[in-house]
Amino acid sequence: MSITTDQLRARAAGTFWLRLAAVTLPLLMIAPAFWNGYPLLQWDTGGYLARWYEGYLVPSRSTVFGLYLHYGEGFGFWTNLAVQSLATLWLLQLTLRVLSMMQTFRFVAISLLLILSTALPWLASMLLTDIFAGLSVLSLFLLIVGGDRLSGLEKGALFVFTAFAAATHSATLGVLFGLCAAGWMMRPLLGPRLPIAGLTQASLTIVAGSLMLVSANHALSGEWAWTPGGTGVAFGRMMQDGIVARFLNDHCPHENFKLCPYRNELPATADEFLWGKSVFNELGRFHGLNDEMGTIVERSLADYPAWQAGAALRAMGQQLLHVATGEGASVWIPHTYGIIERYIPAQVAPMRAARQQHWGLNFDYVNWLHVPVALLSMLGLLVLLGHALAHRRLDDLTLLAATVTLALLGNAFICGVISGPHDRYGARMVWVATFVVLMALFRSVGDEEPADETSAAA
Repeated sequence: MSITTDQLRARAAGTFWLRLAAVTLPLLMIAPAFWNGYPLLQWDTGGYLARWYEGYLVPSRSTVFGLYLHYGEGFGFWTNLAVQSLATLWLLQLTLRVLSMMQTFRFVAISLLLILSTALPWLASMLLTDIFAGLSVLSLFLLIVGGDRLSGLEKGALFVFTAFAAATHSATLGVLFGLCAAGWMMRPLLGPRLPIAGLTQASLTIVAGSLMLVSANHALSGEWAWTPGGTGVAFGRMMQDGIVARFLNDHCPHENFKLCPYRNELPATADEFLWGKSVFNELGRFHGLNDEMGTIVERSLADYPAWQAGAALRAMGQQLLHVATGEGASVWIPHTYGIIERYIPAQVAPMRAARQQHWGLNFDYVNWLHVPVALLSMLGLLVLLGHALAHRRLDDLTLLAATVTLALLGNAFICGVISGPHDRYGARMVWVATFVVLMALFRSVGDEEPADETSAAA
């Protein structure tokens, strides 16, 4: 077959736009950090940064993510943002390619829309585990369904990335575990749509991530242990729902809990109790109260099962609606600043010069767009699934929509029930729903267009 001049020009134009996108999109993906003048920080960032220096385990702070941040310190953490930006764009284009939708224009348009209308660039610009939560759902899905559409190198990279993401946060690991469990349960019904080899690879990432976390904990602390704090965080949520006060009132007359004298003085929220100036500090924080909090959590589950179930369902429903961008980034975060000042003095000057440290971040206007887009995207997933069910169609995009829906529900259950509803937990996952809806919209208006060769090769 001969190649015409018009075809050569089209390919040259495609190559030019792809190269332009390859340069500009990674920069746009972390544009908030450039605008800020420094990578964005959050309340929890300091706890991760300190793991390398303090040499002991603290609740809910992954040593794996702490090591990841530590290796970027010498470059002002910009290498971490580069990794996050490039990994995001890699997974976006790989998803489009595996679903036979990769075209330069489509990829660029979807990426720009995500940058403009979702929390994605803010997550990629922040020194926090949250960016890996949503990305890991895509990487797990690709491992399962990719098959011969992925090279061996791509499968290896996806495996390592998913395992790492699982090790960065227990909630992320829980969501991925739930997706794998759902995949195995649906395998008898869906057959070859969920290949055994893909499900096996995906499941092994959970094992690898767990081993990665335990090994990092041992390397930094000398303990073969899981990251602590699960019962303490759950205790905070139960206290916020009034369950702890009820338990103490029922049991303190004949049992001697450390919290009994303070049962009428408990703070209104879990955040005030765990991270504010509360009786929790007076009683030794996690070291002094962890066993007692675990006992109260376990026994209150047995004592008030209906109350617990109702509180869990309410928390899950509320978490699905908590999707605003920027929680914990536009407030004063003295702990994170203190950790940088104490352990990374070379970063103090650029950190202090950033807009964030001069109260330059305000997410009110951003969320006028982000929140409606997020809520409409979740509704769009239901529309996609309903349309597929009505037409009895289960293609890869429908399977991805179902996967993301399960991930959102699992994330809302784990985070809402254990920690209580927070916008941060919703925002870090819901942008994936927007990605799926955009894919469906672009496919509906260009279903007959073949994937272009330049983009596929790239």
